[in-house]
Amino acid sequence: MILVTGGAGFIGSNFVLDWFKQSDEDVVNLDLLTYAGNLQNLATIANDPRHNFIQGNIGDIVLVKKILAQYQPRAIINLAAESHVDRSIHGPEDFIQTNILGTFRLLETVRAYWNDLDEMRKKTFRFLHVSTDEVYGSLSAKAPAFTEMHRYEPSSPYSASKASSDHLVHAYHHTYGLPVLTTNCSNNYGPFQFPEKLIPLMIVNALAGKPLPIYGDGLQIRDWLYVTDHCSAIRRVLAAGNPGETYNIGGWNEKPNIEIVNAICTLLEETHPQSNFHDQITYVQDRPGHDVRYAIDARKIERELDWKPLETFDTGIRKTIQWYLDHKSWITDIQKGTYREWIEQNYAERSK
Repeated sequence: MILVTGGAGFIGSNFVLDWFKQSDEDVVNLDLLTYAGNLQNLATIANDPRHNFIQGNIGDIVLVKKILAQYQPRAIINLAAESHVDRSIHGPEDFIQTNILGTFRLLETVRAYWNDLDEMRKKTFRFLHVSTDEVYGSLSAKAPAFTEMHRYEPSSPYSASKASSDHLVHAYHHTYGLPVLTTNCSNNYGPFQFPEKLIPLMIVNALAGKPLPIYGDGLQIRDWLYVTDHCSAIRRVLAAGNPGETYNIGGWNEKPNIEIVNAICTLLEETHPQSNFHDQITYVQDRPGHDVRYAIDARKIERELDWKPLETFDTGIRKTIQWYLDHKSWITDIQKGTYREWIEQNYAERSK
């Protein structure tokens, strides 16, 4: 039995679904079901007895303690987080509450549980904390990619809150001996991603005939990682990673945002030959403190754990676009009033 927190979100739901393709081991899935958590993502395993869903907060010590006592997981994958830079700019408090205080309370509860395990189970237990490359800050165009030894220089409330959670996790290993693993991944994309992030927003807006808003000049560079590649890396780190270590996970796909958007338009025009989606591209005011470039050096996980991504950006983006084309009802269901209000809040003033 493993416990996955945030398992109804984008990466979390992909991880749970992918886990059951690779293993028969049960999963307890703890998710608060905020705006980005969606049980529709897990509809195909709704009646699977291996999947035990519990709605709740990682910061709820009483609830987490009860879950740990009842299910006795051998490992915890902590994916629960607030994760959108733009939202952190508009409302940073949720990021502090979940990413810092929530992680702290989860660690405290897990530490008490781990301390009570017998020696064999104590030795094999793992707490895997999933984080982001954004904790490292921004790179210049020709600077070397982020390694695990790169100094933390977060520049948004989101990345600062994730950096804080990383430091807490590392401290619990150093101070208490808790067997933790940390992963820092590059930008994920793929099925079930909430359409506030670049790739799904561009796909959804293009199909709806809406503007495709590009921040600033669109030359900000990110490394793109297909979500199932990320899931396989997490499984590999859980299975073979050394406690206390950090592993950077990347896709070896550095691309500027405008190139991503142009690629989406071109691929959509293959299936919609009467449309010219490139005409919908609209440049809007850049967001405050926008980092210029992120890039992951993933050689450590390749060298030590024999992991490499399987998808190229071309194969991954084609799969992603096809998924959104095939799941229009999923898109419709999540585009409720709160989603529309957020898009209006974040982009309306910028477009002016």
